[in-house]
Amino acid sequence: MTVQIAHLYATAMLAIAFFQVALIFGAPLGRFTQGGQHEGALPLSGRIIAAVSIPVVLLQGLAILSAAGFPGLGWPVWTGWVALAVTGVSTVLNWITPSKPERMVWGPIMLVLSAMGLVVMTA
Repeated sequence: MTVQIAHLYATAMLAIAFFQVALIFGAPLGRFTQGGQHEGALPLSGRIIAAVSIPVVLLQGLAILSAAGFPGLGWPVWTGWVALAVTGVSTVLNWITPSKPERMVWGPIMLVLSAMGLVVMTA
């Protein structure tokens, strides 16, 4: 069961990476990210932040997969704990953002991802 939860976590992180790609290419979703400071497409600085977040979320997914014992990874267990910590911080930030659309969409998503990461790391 833990491997399945880790797989769902990693798949969600992949979806988040695709969301970031959409932001980079100008998707008008600025109010759903980065505090909702930009209506429509993000400016260059916001797109750079989106680009930097892509490897972070992908590494988080891989770290949780590895912690669940997914074949072929074998990363140190501490990487899973770091991934869980980053997910937890992201959860808090998405719940306290001034952007209501960001809170309503990403708050629950990140809460579920934190719970999934916690299940994997404590199994």
